[in-house]
Amino acid sequence: MSINDLDDYPWDAVEPLRERAAQHPGGLCDLSIGSPIDPTPQVIRDALVSATDAHAYPATTGSAELRDAIASWYARRRGVPGLERRNVLPTIGSKELVALLPTLLGLGDGDIVVHPRAAYPTYEVGARVAGATPVPADDPSEWPEGTKLVWINSPGNPDGRVWSVDELRAAVERAREIGAVLASDECYAELGWDAPWGAEPIPSVLDPRVAGDTRENLLSVYSLSKQSNLAGYRAAFVAGCGRIVAQLLKNRKHLGLMPPAPVQHAMTAALGDDEHVRVQREIYRARRDTLKPALEQAGFRIDASEAGLYLWATEERDAWDSMARLAELGILAGPGVFYGGFFPQHVRLSLTASDERVAAAADRLRASAR
Repeated sequence: MSINDLDDYPWDAVEPLRERAAQHPGGLCDLSIGSPIDPTPQVIRDALVSATDAHAYPATTGSAELRDAIASWYARRRGVPGLERRNVLPTIGSKELVALLPTLLGLGDGDIVVHPRAAYPTYEVGARVAGATPVPADDPSEWPEGTKLVWINSPGNPDGRVWSVDELRAAVERAREIGAVLASDECYAELGWDAPWGAEPIPSVLDPRVAGDTRENLLSVYSLSKQSNLAGYRAAFVAGCGRIVAQLLKNRKHLGLMPPAPVQHAMTAALGDDEHVRVQREIYRARRDTLKPALEQAGFRIDASEAGLYLWATEERDAWDSMARLAELGILAGPGVFYGGFFPQHVRLSLTASDERVAAAADRLRASAR
């Protein structure tokens, strides 16, 4: 297929509900899209400003300082020691990497790309653009023989599911058994709430407890959009198997896929400062502590949602009916059907609205339960 054959952008279907919700006397509480609303930390903004004399082309591979910062961050925050510069590569946000990975790996007609059943739609889109066949499956035992690429997402979007060390190890073993590249989208790993996976940090697919003594065919994808409020910077990276990173680097050089030099400098500063991440995490924790009990009081069940920026909720009725109920309260959510056809009764609510809007939504939900 070609990119012109893609379906219409799904969020267009939500516009009538947005209009209805906006008519609420107290105004719209938009909990639909996970776009950060809080300020970019000053330490990062200062770093960006200091690097605006960017007269030369930036390196596709990333500056040495940035690659060192990525490797150091994995060791310090993710329990992944031993990464070298050849194991890491900055990307222009994580969505472009997710969308282009099948193409950059040379996949095409007849190749299978596995992705989660509750999934960010770009996994499927990337497979289809490359001409490959997307297959939704969570249980590694269900991953077909001959699969070329497996996406897992921990913590998950939309469901906030976290894979334990044992679950990740089983995924790695199955991927190696079928000869597939295993790519783990870990963009919410600094935002853990409930901890059934055990002690912090949330485990990475590159964790030695998971990967063993080799990172062969393993990739970890990460974004600074959420933990550092850098969605507008398009600041992300991939790490893992040096052979695959080299292949991605070669192909990205040909395509001119290089983060701007000021952004690389800002990323280096962001990765070296853990305090702003701690502060932002507590902001999201407070919003979650406000919204979650209000949803439960209003009759919703919260599934998974152990980490990340979303609450994965259901009234055990059609998601569009729940969307309509919420819109009458001036609340806009995202329907579960946007994340695969397996969850027609779920809605996703984001924690990226302001404290005031989250509190207003909680008040309306509690009032609707009386």
